[in-house]
Amino acid sequence: MILDEVRGHILAGRKLPAVWVPDPQTRDDREIVRMRLELGEARTRIKNQIRNLAKRSKQTFPAWFTKSGEWSKRSLAWLTEVGSGTSGNLAGGVQTALMSLLALYREFSRQLGELDKAVAKLSGQERYARVFRKLKLMPGVGTLTAMTFLTELGNLARFANRRQLAAYLGLAPAAFESGQRDDCKGHITRQGPARVRHMLCQAAWAALRASEEWRATYDKVKRGSPKRSKIAIVAVMRRLAIAMWHTACSTELDGVLNEIDRQRTSAPARQKGLGGGFETTNIKNC
Repeated sequence: MILDEVRGHILAGRKLPAVWVPDPQTRDDREIVRMRLELGEARTRIKNQIRNLAKRSKQTFPAWFTKSGEWSKRSLAWLTEVGSGTSGNLAGGVQTALMSLLALYREFSRQLGELDKAVAKLSGQERYARVFRKLKLMPGVGTLTAMTFLTELGNLARFANRRQLAAYLGLAPAAFESGQRDDCKGHITRQGPARVRHMLCQAAWAALRASEEWRATYDKVKRGSPKRSKIAIVAVMRRLAIAMWHTACSTELDGVLNEIDRQRTSAPARQKGLGGGFETTNIKNC
């Protein structure tokens, strides 16, 4: 393939394909966001280890125990009692392992708090602040999702259209057969940054809970079949990524941000909730 490209360039003057290289500042910013993501995954593995340890020891969790997300203080206090032998009937070795895992969980939670502050501080820098505020207007898009999207993609202007963006993120279908090239019945390529796809998946589920428009899109693709739920959420991920790209590149939202700033300055008390339900999925181009 390389020889064909060089031959076409020399003999026919065909333009060589270019590769975008991130600048040193972008690579440095990525380290903060990537560490936050990796540490979050590490804490999730610790939580799963604790659950599996309790399951192997036939230790049941109370009904009020936190099911997902960050465990509450009450849930951690109960686990500490079980690990110390105050309650429960765990063996000595299991108690030692549980207390060690709880110590790791608390330390990871502390470090996650520090990294969350670092990511929030990064989002306020001049190179991200304006675009970050635009993305936060979208339902389902939080601070970590927005910063992962911005740091991993870098220069958003390098994508000429939505097809290039979807192909870069690995959310475009691929069919290895002859015939129509616009055939979309293949699996997605899964090329590009997996971190962005992971965050888009979480953001897509959050958008379904926060927006009736995204829920309608999901239901339309799903067609009432449980077997198509995965296809539907991938479709929402793709459309959400494209909507985020359009939103970040849009100049129309600058007026919205200026209005928010003006009202925040003139009447801070009326600012609560402004922009929380703003829909950006209808933006056509940037």
